[in-house]
Amino acid sequence: MASYPKPALALVEAMTQAAAADPARAVAFQGAPGANSHRAACEMVPGGLPLPCFSFEDAMDAVREGQAGMAVIPIENSQHGRVADIHFLLPESGLSIVGEHFVDIHAALMGLGHGPFTAAYSHPQALGQSRHYLRNKGIIPLSHADTAGAAAYVAELGDPTIAALAPRIAAELYGLDVVEDNVEDAHDNTTRFVLLARKPLDVETIDGPAMTTFIFEVRNIPAALYKAMGGFATNGINMTKLESYQTGASFAATTFFCDVVGKPGERPLDLALEELAFFANNLRILGTYPQTRARG
Repeated sequence: MASYPKPALALVEAMTQAAAADPARAVAFQGAPGANSHRAACEMVPGGLPLPCFSFEDAMDAVREGQAGMAVIPIENSQHGRVADIHFLLPESGLSIVGEHFVDIHAALMGLGHGPFTAAYSHPQALGQSRHYLRNKGIIPLSHADTAGAAAYVAELGDPTIAALAPRIAAELYGLDVVEDNVEDAHDNTTRFVLLARKPLDVETIDGPAMTTFIFEVRNIPAALYKAMGGFATNGINMTKLESYQTGASFAATTFFCDVVGKPGERPLDLALEELAFFANNLRILGTYPQTRARG
């Protein structure tokens, strides 16, 4: 808790105490109160008790250790791609994806007064989503652990030449002036969040379209990825995401993170996964959950 800027500490302490009194209703999120993840937690779990955590690992640990029933984690952004380290952290967490949610992201430039500003703090994702705006204004981007925490830090600094990029509500929480709204470079800026829990969702309870997320490592043989993907094409499975990343220092094999439309128990997906397993190592389903936005 001491890692938060002082203006955020009272809010963090109050929310942490409320969550501790009823852990089953607690929803862990990364960031200070007022962050986009805070908003996502409230929208995904109405009636939940948002629990601020300093890092993604802390939020996941809170669920694993029973301090929270669920965690809300951003996984990718329409303008800036996947959230750093998430593809490593999700498999390591041992948690299951049980839901998804899309949040329209809008950033405000805020500070103590109306500038001019020489620099602005925010989460690296938010800085990347507003990089053209910042460059045009001659404002130097400075990284912070999260957007709302950046606003609290600017309030703590007391320097009128330093701004923050954060959701508008952060200005209200931490006593800053909003200089300009919607400074993101693309106004259809959207972040996809996932809901994590200790146990996977029972696929039989999912009515309507479902998403399944899994990881796998292709075998080190010629055309392995081509062959592994063939089963999805021949069985008519819509693959909406396929990203690669390296694990370990050998660079001998690549891990892939994949989203498909469908759920285990449906014959086309079962056949595709069976064929994939023949050409892949370490196939692991991270979760099956209701689809909240149509793909295709």
